[in-house]
Amino acid sequence: MPCTFAYVRVSTTGQTTENQLQEIEAAGFKVEPRRIITETISGSTAIAQRRGFSRLMDKLEGGDILIVTKLDRLGRDAIDVSATVKALAEMGVRVYCLALGGADLTSPAGTMTMQVLNAVAQFERDLLIERTQSGLKRAKSEGKALGRPATLNDKQKQEVRDDLAKGMSVSEIARKFATSRQTIMRVRDDRS
Repeated sequence: MPCTFAYVRVSTTGQTTENQLQEIEAAGFKVEPRRIITETISGSTAIAQRRGFSRLMDKLEGGDILIVTKLDRLGRDAIDVSATVKALAEMGVRVYCLALGGADLTSPAGTMTMQVLNAVAQFERDLLIERTQSGLKRAKSEGKALGRPATLNDKQKQEVRDDLAKGMSVSEIARKFATSRQTIMRVRDDRS
């Protein structure tokens, strides 16, 4: 007999899943407590790397229903979410998302909805990258220094080169300037 499962997730320990559980109940779904998977993990963590979701996948069988309140409960990466919904559909599991009007994401209409959402998400990512690159290009053309500030100034870098020429070790110089060995090695290896 098909079972109904709920996957509820929050990102931090200070948050609660209570609102999600109330939404699921208000939508008319009765989910036995043992079939509610609760997880505290970032949405940016791949679905396959979530212990709770992995346990859920082991329990699900063909004909079962999985309920989430919002698509972002499954994850923030549209490709990962799509692949998961597709894998669930192939298992015969229906996935309902309450925020999308209770749409079954494994149905033809749900699949189309997922494709539209994925296209919008990809478009937003592309716009963000474009704006970021444009902003960096503008800042660079205005002569603004990009990246982290240098740990050592030009005078200190020359002192490092002098100390290296005198035979001091990289570790000794790093301690002298209270910086990392990697910083000293970058100065040593910089040919400019």
